[in-house]
Amino acid sequence: MLNVFGNKDLMDRRAAQWAGCSPGLGCQSLGPCEEEKGSHLLLTPFEKVTSDMRTNEKVKHELIVGKRIGFYQLHGKIGFGNFSQVKLGIHNLTKEKVAIKILDKKRLDAKTWQLFSCEVLSMERLHHPNIIRLYEVLETHHRLHLVLEYAGGGELFTKIGTWGRLSEHEAKLIFIQIVSAVKHMHENNVVHRDLKAENIFYSSKNCVKVGDFGFSALCIQDQLLTTCCGSPPYAAPELFREKNYMGIYVDTWALGVLLYFMVTANMPFRADTVRKLRKTILMGSYTIPAYVSDACQSLIRAILQPVPSNRSSPTQLLNSTWLRGMEYPEPYQPFHLNPAHLISSLPLTEEEREVKNTLNSFGITEGYIHNNHCSESHKAITGTYRIVLHQVQKRRRLEIGGGAIDSDCSVGSRVAHSRRKHIRAHGQTSKICSFM
Repeated sequence: MLNVFGNKDLMDRRAAQWAGCSPGLGCQSLGPCEEEKGSHLLLTPFEKVTSDMRTNEKVKHELIVGKRIGFYQLHGKIGFGNFSQVKLGIHNLTKEKVAIKILDKKRLDAKTWQLFSCEVLSMERLHHPNIIRLYEVLETHHRLHLVLEYAGGGELFTKIGTWGRLSEHEAKLIFIQIVSAVKHMHENNVVHRDLKAENIFYSSKNCVKVGDFGFSALCIQDQLLTTCCGSPPYAAPELFREKNYMGIYVDTWALGVLLYFMVTANMPFRADTVRKLRKTILMGSYTIPAYVSDACQSLIRAILQPVPSNRSSPTQLLNSTWLRGMEYPEPYQPFHLNPAHLISSLPLTEEEREVKNTLNSFGITEGYIHNNHCSESHKAITGTYRIVLHQVQKRRRLEIGGGAIDSDCSVGSRVAHSRRKHIRAHGQTSKICSFM
């Protein structure tokens, strides 16, 4: 067995590789070499991080043993999936907390590689405050790393499992954000296919984000899909009885199951085996407790329709009687996925100028951006740009909205008014399923 830690040359080569770009994706062009600058010169924060990854023995050791990847310091495990684990990370320049999804390449077959590619492409299409943002993709010889926005408030599933069902007002606040996010996905030809309480994450008390796009697909709205995936209790009946299905209707069904769970702390369809669960779902056999309001009951029934095309669409849900008067965040304007436009001849918006100035304060100057030629998300500079951009977007939205709910979920005085009015008045793991 090769002793990596006793082989200084190998450690240097691997550290230099990680300080640059991913295997097979080209090398990170970092501008003038640090050695040429002279050790007596003060390095910018960007140059210091890059230099440490090449010359600092402690940092190089952390890269080798998996305590650091790229510009991120890795901390404890915060989640896991069928093919991955998730660790907390901190970006060295921005100090932003991130969630880093780590996949073992040895365990990925052709099908899971395709799902991974779809996950990246799907997330890069989306720009909604209630959807987890993808910042960067890093690759080593043995692992893939997705650097994601961190929502540190825990899962919706855990909250309900610990504290019980949500009040209907709280359920409205949360559900409307999820529906708005799903509407945005479908408008951008993305279907999630694994909507469930375990994949809804709190970023603050009243703000949630949809995450885990590991089973997502890119497709036009009337395109038929064939891969059966997701969690059986949330599975639409057509997944059990048809060879093909439309992804948007499967997502909508899952919203109905999710809403039922939020207001009752139970699943509408329950069984101790998948075969029995299949029978229950196909029969459409469920009851709604009497304590659930009539308006909420009507909405659940409008979603859990056995005929896919009869289910209420996300737009209809947002305009339903139960959600009437509730506000929700609008999507962000589409934005550039890499910083190349910041050095073009085109005029910059105020937001873009702030992003550029922040990058410049880290030492990521126009020269470095010009040399940032690697594939979209596979670059340290691109990852830093996306984090800074998101920080600026959240701060600006908070300033506009007055901090009504959350920097990402703020919708201004209308939501604050809705909440004040209410106060005055009232004082499971995903699996690829084969249902054969």
